[in-house]
Amino acid sequence: EAAGLTTASPHVTARLAANRALMTSITPAVIDGLPAPTFAVRAVAEIVRTCHDKTIDAGLEALGDERLSRETLEPVLTYCAEQRCVTDAVTCPGCAHRTSARGWTKLDDVVQAHATVRTGEGLILEGRGSGALHVPSIDHLARTWPGSELWFEARRVLRKLRHGVRSREPSPTRAHAAKPAVILVEPQLPDNIGMVARAMANFGLEELRLVAPRDGWPNERARIAASGATFIVDEAQPFETFEAALGDLTWVCATTARQRDLAKPVLTPEQAVAEMRRRIADGERVGMVFGRERNGLETSEVANADAIVMIPVDSRFASLNIAQAVLLLSYEWMKPDPAATLGRVTTYETRREPGTHGRGFLPADKAQLLGFFDHLESELEHSGFFNPPEKRPTMVQNLRSMFMRLGASEQEVRTLRGMVKALVHGKGRRRSTEAVAARRQPGGTGVDDDTPK
Repeated sequence: EAAGLTTASPHVTARLAANRALMTSITPAVIDGLPAPTFAVRAVAEIVRTCHDKTIDAGLEALGDERLSRETLEPVLTYCAEQRCVTDAVTCPGCAHRTSARGWTKLDDVVQAHATVRTGEGLILEGRGSGALHVPSIDHLARTWPGSELWFEARRVLRKLRHGVRSREPSPTRAHAAKPAVILVEPQLPDNIGMVARAMANFGLEELRLVAPRDGWPNERARIAASGATFIVDEAQPFETFEAALGDLTWVCATTARQRDLAKPVLTPEQAVAEMRRRIADGERVGMVFGRERNGLETSEVANADAIVMIPVDSRFASLNIAQAVLLLSYEWMKPDPAATLGRVTTYETRREPGTHGRGFLPADKAQLLGFFDHLESELEHSGFFNPPEKRPTMVQNLRSMFMRLGASEQEVRTLRGMVKALVHGKGRRRSTEAVAARRQPGGTGVDDDTPK
């Protein structure tokens, strides 16, 4: 340790050195007309995507190259996660960086860059470029042409490589099984997904499912908006269809602000949580469904739910932001949980209970309070506050009742007495100024009134 810097452990230092050495094995090769980073004669994009879409071990097995192992995978993932390709002026096929390098800013740019674009639906579009592009459908091209944020996928795999992965195997004993899943149907804004993740983390929910997010998945903007709840964003599960997202659940509630002509139970958030807790205790898997930001859930989707949840709101403005709706139900979920705390608990902040906290000071005893009352009443008597004199007993009772309601601590009583003394005698600069003024007055004694004579 030197100059206030702590030296990394030998293990970490060795790992970083090994990573730097292996990163020199990442070399450029031309793929689809532009230079791309490769490792062991494979595109970095292929390695990242394979290990992202499968488990790490299954991905390495699928790649089938003995030069790729958990040890050699880490520097490849680090290269992508840290976007070192930008410095090296190389890009991967299908990555947003390549889209930017090609100068594509809209779908028409993609079409014009090719001679023809053919879809599985039989549609043929002609452009001014060269080569043919084959896509399943024009809708698929519209969703995928911007490219994915490959570095985001690399970060997810890198975190799992270094720290392990939470089990996703269907099991009644896994952590998620004891809590409801949050299902967002066709969320439009990645920022809202991130804010939903943050609301979930606030109140102990962890499993997030996304049905056909408009801007694709994963998405870096969601991670930024999560503001620390990135573990939920990183493990969010995307589904192509609403039905697939509900597949393993036995009971689902759908949130809506609109009246639906369906014969289903309508529950408040509190009632819905009570029902979910009862079913989870019986070993069931449950979920809460939230609709699109623009128009919520379709009635056909609500029909697939077991119950409807409606949040009490002002009837003149019933629409809630999706993250607000998730937060309200998540809060209801956390309320009866014994693990809930008032605010955060850290190394320096202990668990709090409701009520007044004395900051470590004991409540004042009656002798201290009575001493303060005598002091205060004496000074008020001297200043002529008790006027007319016959009302003095009533005024004293009212004053004492007022101060007794404070439930003052020992320190607070000392502060109150210091305030009374300062008001009566002055303090510091004011006291010195008043003493000088008194000496200059005709007949002045030349001494401060508070000084024994």
